[in-house]
Amino acid sequence: MPKITLLTKDSYLAIIENSAGTKLFQKFYVKVDKRKIDAVKGGRFSCAFFVSFILHNFNLIKQAHITVDSTLDDMEKSGWKEIKRLRKGAVLEWEEKEFPDKSIHKHLGFYIGNNQAISNSTRHRKPVRHHMTFGPQSSKKYRKIIAMYWHPKFN
Repeated sequence: MPKITLLTKDSYLAIIENSAGTKLFQKFYVKVDKRKIDAVKGGRFSCAFFVSFILHNFNLIKQAHITVDSTLDDMEKSGWKEIKRLRKGAVLEWEEKEFPDKSIHKHLGFYIGNNQAISNSTRHRKPVRHHMTFGPQSSKKYRKIIAMYWHPKFN
């Protein structure tokens, strides 16, 4: 019988790249007092759920989350380190952005190589492939990367 070994990093990268376009992260229910709510608002606010679901699937964090802060906290406690050089599969944290309703939102996603990232799109309500800064610095879509994270399990 052949010996089968899970290629964790290869599988991790494949799942990230294959996640673009999935509707898997459009609903996540919680109970607030006695009321059931969709915590990710039909996929509008699913970046932390998307990232943490994949990380949890590979035992790289303790659980899935619905907020950026709780995801980052779990990542830190689970051994993730901030890095200075981009690596394919790194978790990216972008600067906060003000939305038209004046609310401020943080954002997470994955670097997939060639200046590309995959993160949840508020507009499309699902993970999409995009430029790692959402466009050139001169564009209105540009969003500065403020941190990049890597897990030592992939060294």
